[in-house]
Amino acid sequence: MVRRWTKYLGQEEAIKLMVWNNSDPSFSLRANSRKGVTRADLVMQLNLLKVPHELSLHLDEFIRVKTGLQNVIQAGLLKEGLCAVQDESAGLVVAVVDPQPGQSIVDCCAAPGGKTLYMASRLSGQGLVYAIDINKGRLRILNETAKLHQVNSVIRTIHADLRTFADNSTVKYDKVLLDAPCSGLGVLSKRADLRWNRRLEDMEELKILQDELLDAASLLVKPGGVLVYSTCSIDPEENEERVEAFLLRHPEFSIDPADGLVPSDFVTKHGFFSSDPVKHSLDGAFAARLVRAF
Repeated sequence: MVRRWTKYLGQEEAIKLMVWNNSDPSFSLRANSRKGVTRADLVMQLNLLKVPHELSLHLDEFIRVKTGLQNVIQAGLLKEGLCAVQDESAGLVVAVVDPQPGQSIVDCCAAPGGKTLYMASRLSGQGLVYAIDINKGRLRILNETAKLHQVNSVIRTIHADLRTFADNSTVKYDKVLLDAPCSGLGVLSKRADLRWNRRLEDMEELKILQDELLDAASLLVKPGGVLVYSTCSIDPEENEERVEAFLLRHPEFSIDPADGLVPSDFVTKHGFFSSDPVKHSLDGAFAARLVRAF
């Protein structure tokens, strides 16, 4: 990992990244607007619980919490569906999708469902999010959480392998999010186990899977529709390189720059969304917004 980061980032930035990965992670809470909870309401609850926090600079519904997450859990805020634990980087990926009321949206590898729930909350009760996942148990949890968050009316879960589902599907959708299985190299501050469990061979296997899933997801996009490819990785081979390879295979898609959907600080020169743990103090994540020609 260190060799890889040094190669892509240079030694100085690689060291900063490792210091970030080794520091205590901070978490974010998203106020559940579908239950009528505003960020101000959540701030009031956190003050009552004496949990130190700061407002997200990037997203209206989000609050950052460095310590005291146990207090939030014990007070039942999550169990009552008043808020969800969700990193701002995940929220910004949803901003790149830009779900609008009335749209049909597919979340291709949906479980555990954080992005599904947030997209659903932005539909104002109109439209549908189809949550596809290969893991039945995790979809069941997603369904339960959707009820708790009062967004179950706009979520349909589908237990399937995306590749099989896409091959057999005749329906096309407005927007398709593929939050692909990845190395997780952007979330090492929260997933310390990954640094011992990830091998170089995993990267090669993941890249093949990412290509297959992207090809499958593209079949579900209607002409003029949007495909968003995202990861929680900071590795160019899983991110920009996968998109470049996809565009060579699929000339009917082109990059739709993320400008205007997320703060300009997060937009790369190619128009992709990218959060940098060191620069933005968030989990590392990536998203490319691709539009299908008419």
